[in-house]
Amino acid sequence: MRNLILLTILLFLTHSFVSAQPDRWQQAIKYEMDIDFDTKKHQFTGTQKVDYTNNSPDELDKVFYHLYFNAFQPGSMMDMRNRALVDSDQRVGGRISKLSPEEIGYQRVTKLTCNGKPVKYEIVGTILEVSLSEPIAPNSTAVFEMEFNAQVPIQIRRSGRFNKEGIDYSMSQWYPKMSEYDYQGWHANPYIGREFHGVWGDFDVKIKIDKDYILGGTGYLQNPETIGYGYEAEGQKVKRPKGNKLTWHFKAPNVHDFVWAADPDYTHIKQQAKDGPMMHFLYKKNEKTEEIWPLLTQAMDEAFSYINKKYGEYPYEQYSFIQGGDGGMEYPMATLITGERNFGSLVGVSVHELMHSWYQMILGTNEALYAWMDEGFTSYASDDVMNYLRTKVPAFAGREVVDFPQAGSLKGYANFSSSGAEEPLSTHADHFTTNAAYGVGSYVKGNVFLAQLEYIMGTENFEKGILSYYDTWKFKHPNPNDFIRVMEKVSGLELDWYREYMVNTTHTIDYGIKSVEEKDNGVVIELQRVGMMPMPVDVTISYQDGTEQVINIPMVIMRGKKPQPKDGSQLIYAPDWPWTNLTYDLVLPGNLSNIAAVTIDAKERMADVDRENNRKVVKQD
Repeated sequence: MRNLILLTILLFLTHSFVSAQPDRWQQAIKYEMDIDFDTKKHQFTGTQKVDYTNNSPDELDKVFYHLYFNAFQPGSMMDMRNRALVDSDQRVGGRISKLSPEEIGYQRVTKLTCNGKPVKYEIVGTILEVSLSEPIAPNSTAVFEMEFNAQVPIQIRRSGRFNKEGIDYSMSQWYPKMSEYDYQGWHANPYIGREFHGVWGDFDVKIKIDKDYILGGTGYLQNPETIGYGYEAEGQKVKRPKGNKLTWHFKAPNVHDFVWAADPDYTHIKQQAKDGPMMHFLYKKNEKTEEIWPLLTQAMDEAFSYINKKYGEYPYEQYSFIQGGDGGMEYPMATLITGERNFGSLVGVSVHELMHSWYQMILGTNEALYAWMDEGFTSYASDDVMNYLRTKVPAFAGREVVDFPQAGSLKGYANFSSSGAEEPLSTHADHFTTNAAYGVGSYVKGNVFLAQLEYIMGTENFEKGILSYYDTWKFKHPNPNDFIRVMEKVSGLELDWYREYMVNTTHTIDYGIKSVEEKDNGVVIELQRVGMMPMPVDVTISYQDGTEQVINIPMVIMRGKKPQPKDGSQLIYAPDWPWTNLTYDLVLPGNLSNIAAVTIDAKERMADVDRENNRKVVKQD
């Protein structure tokens, strides 16, 4: 009997422990919105119905909405943050503080119910705090119905009216958006101009606007026969209703945001990608755009073919490249980009924003917490895609294709890491001390993170891992550990040390050659780890007869080594280097007279911050 009681207690405790572990559930949402837009006042009214399904194990007695337009008001947190930064974004600076009442942005909620009952709510800056009279139980759906009105701000950052290229409306972050609740809790961060996180769901959006406006954005147009403007099918007759306004009806499945842009002077081109979705291009034709935007169609057609093969299949049937915004910004099924550029710049920004479809729109990492997993991974892939396009796009004829397109990021990171301004990648995007630290960390070091992983794992394993990561974690909000576990499984290596050093510290990589001497047991090359971050090391031995051999020195904590490359070259493996040892003796048979030089990382694939100590020429007597 006593044993039975003990067994029962043990089973209960085991079940309780397992049940208490966070599960990677996903909340679900459906938006229905009807918008009536007043282009004279730059304001709109809207109704919103949200079906919110709580798939978490928790009862929710509160919910939060983002009201992003409220950031564009004097004295807002976004205004104060940008005025306080020593290197404020020049697009923002002190501009918000100077907005007049007619120029500010706002989103005002005038009515809100949950399951038909009024709820208490309070607008706190860019967040709507909602207290529920009845909690939303696990595995149940609550219906929120809202009435709201808004004013579109003068274009300052991403959203707004009348951008510097004359686009009337860039409508991003324009509607009350439910905050994400996940295994880390609510993510109701005030908007200060940085990154986003959202719930995947279905959008059904109707936008009523003056009939001379042409729209583009997220979602599939449901009524092309009443809209026209190039959206109608070939041979389809357009029958517009009477009146001064048209209603554009869009549906977008399984996305976590919705963007649109509008201008009466858009030129609209559409083209079916040969290995991808229907592509839409909306731009304002002038002497700076009329020649290069039609050329963009071929470049992006080639880009889709390459990206789908190497980085995973794009899951939607449409993508739109839209002139608007303040630079380049990604959204589901669309991007807003400034369009008065040279051709290389236009393709570059288009490729970068398109790649965000993989690392933010489909994988959906919380980019406020892990901006480098979005911006950095996107930057790595963009460098690769642009390098590929140099061989496929006639307008790029004569441009050099390089062996290592991420080389510039490695050099940029090495330079910045010596400035003393670097901050760990674990820093929340909103809380970096400087814009420079955020930018280099998110875009450059995030790029370097992948480039160094490729160096450690080998290219073949790395490319398999990138595809496996996408297939395993699409539509699931992966975190850094989720990513590194995929790469461990593919490579057979232990890589947690790498993630911990790269993400949680600002330790740098610096290896050097201390001495090359002939001793009784052969030639002894004494290597030195100068920087705080350990890495496996490739050492190239150059011989007097012109031949070379590359020796790979793995680390003990890797529990393995990268495989032989597939390019026909051959690695020689040396014994593992314990990370605790600051020096390592590499012993070669033979004598010193045969050796011309020794070089650490001859291909410069490692983010070594000081290459002056990486090579030693052996002087012959």
